[in-house]
Amino acid sequence: MGQGWRGRLGGGLMLALAALAACPPARAADPVAYDLTLAPTGMAELDRAAADSSLLATLRNGAPVSPAALVARARADAERLQAALHSLGHYGGRAEVRIDGQLAEAPGQIERLEALPEGTRAAVEVALVPGTVFPLRQVALRGTVPEAARAAFPLAPGQPARAAAILSARETLRTALRREGFALAQVSEPDAVLDPAAQALDVAFDVQPGPRLDLGAIAVAGTERLDPDFLRRRLKLREGERFDPARLAAARRDLMALPALAGVRIEEGTTPDAEGRLPLVVHVAERKRQVLDLAAAWSTDEGGRLSAAWTHRNLLGRAEQLTLSAAATQLGGTAVRAPGYHMEAQLVLPEVPGPARTLTLGASAQRTYLRAYNRSAVRASAVVKQPLAERWTATAGAAVEQARITQEGAAYDFLLLQAPLGVTYDSTTDLLDPVSGARAGVSVTPTMSLGRQGRGFAVAQATASTYLDLGGLAGAEAGRTVLALRALVGAILGGDVADLPPDQRFYAGGSGTIRGYRFQSVGPQFASGRPRGGTAIDAATVELRQRIGESWGMAAFVDAGQIASGGVPFTGDLRVGAGVGVRYHTGIGPIRADVAVPLVRQRKTDAVQFYIGIGQAF
Repeated sequence: MGQGWRGRLGGGLMLALAALAACPPARAADPVAYDLTLAPTGMAELDRAAADSSLLATLRNGAPVSPAALVARARADAERLQAALHSLGHYGGRAEVRIDGQLAEAPGQIERLEALPEGTRAAVEVALVPGTVFPLRQVALRGTVPEAARAAFPLAPGQPARAAAILSARETLRTALRREGFALAQVSEPDAVLDPAAQALDVAFDVQPGPRLDLGAIAVAGTERLDPDFLRRRLKLREGERFDPARLAAARRDLMALPALAGVRIEEGTTPDAEGRLPLVVHVAERKRQVLDLAAAWSTDEGGRLSAAWTHRNLLGRAEQLTLSAAATQLGGTAVRAPGYHMEAQLVLPEVPGPARTLTLGASAQRTYLRAYNRSAVRASAVVKQPLAERWTATAGAAVEQARITQEGAAYDFLLLQAPLGVTYDSTTDLLDPVSGARAGVSVTPTMSLGRQGRGFAVAQATASTYLDLGGLAGAEAGRTVLALRALVGAILGGDVADLPPDQRFYAGGSGTIRGYRFQSVGPQFASGRPRGGTAIDAATVELRQRIGESWGMAAFVDAGQIASGGVPFTGDLRVGAGVGVRYHTGIGPIRADVAVPLVRQRKTDAVQFYIGIGQAF
């Protein structure tokens, strides 16, 4: 009988379980989505810190999470936000994270979320209570600290106890010690002691400057075909000189200027050598020795240009650079009359004729058929470049040119001897797309013309451009909005227009001076309407460049300038052009397309001009 009862009981349980399975249970919200509110504090710095520190804010648009994960995220946020308050000196403040009105750390949070009906969104609130900003009460440097380094240390009692300022002060002190020659100086992490009762923070650093060191042996590693001895000479660091991190940084930048190198890293020794000096190892990475460049450009005035250049970056093992180039030019265009060509060979010899100098030897042949004149010429030149300072460079050279020029139906032969001199300044960091800094140059080219009347003259020019990062100045993303300004002024001394070779005169119009006008069309003209050229020039440009998204950009510009025949700038007939452009930014520089119109009409002026090329207009 007992066994029968057990059997009936077992059968009843099975029926009950089956009935329960047939009845669907009430479903809970697992996973659970949430809405987040960041309560403003009225302090922009704290609000920004809350948004940046909160995982709840960063991950709220992701997939819903389990109740346990949401509670864990909220509790972690409370700790992160408390740390953010402390980092800004608000040691008397607190961070509160609430889920449906209950503090994240309250017991039973997970169970409450699990009991929510399916589809219910949790309400999460984050609030920062700033509290008192604690000041620094005591600031101590423990150890021997030279006076100059101590003076550079930025912390002082009474300042807000901000973590970023305290950590930055450590690096500032170490940098100051290294500037004084203490290459192995060590500064400890800050030893901070909080006194809640006094609402203050004490901080101390242990300083071990070590010995002042001179440079020891300098080794070069990573060379394949470059001569290591050449790189040591080029490095401009010498054994026995006082350690100076600024000198090391400048030496690295100078090496990186060699086209033969792809990378340079200077490794400092961790201990002095047997002579008490600091050894260095210069690690270099060489670029491919040979490269082929292809380029194309087009504008409505000068037509198309197709060019190819082959370059050997390390011809003889000392970074000698040989470039052979050829270009088909004036392929159509309203300012040209027939296709032309340009062929050139150029050899760049670093450290020749002496340390820090570069000798560039060049030879070229070209033929052009312009509305202003036709020209066939061969030219040979030698130019020495000498750095004067970090951003300053001087050049001096000599050139000889044989040319036949036809203008207004008359042909002339010229033999020119030139001695170009110049000084340039460049604080920009990008050749094709500068967003900050400035460029400037002054040049004078004394010239003796041995053909025709055999007279001397000098061409003097000054150029300048500057780039203002408006976005960076306004606190927005740097390099997105740039105001670019350009100016040019020049004069020819010692000759009237009629006495000068036509290709040595000043012309304006085109992408290099005044967009919207044909190439060389601005300035005095012959009765035929063709350009005559002048002895003075001035031109200026204002261009606003705006990045759009990741790769695109726009530009709006106004160009203005004039050509005079009296040798004095700012005395000609002013011409103004304006336009807009689009930019597509690539790894090698922006591809530029501009359209411009003349705002001051003149004879034989086109209604619109188009320009396409690589790189910004200037």
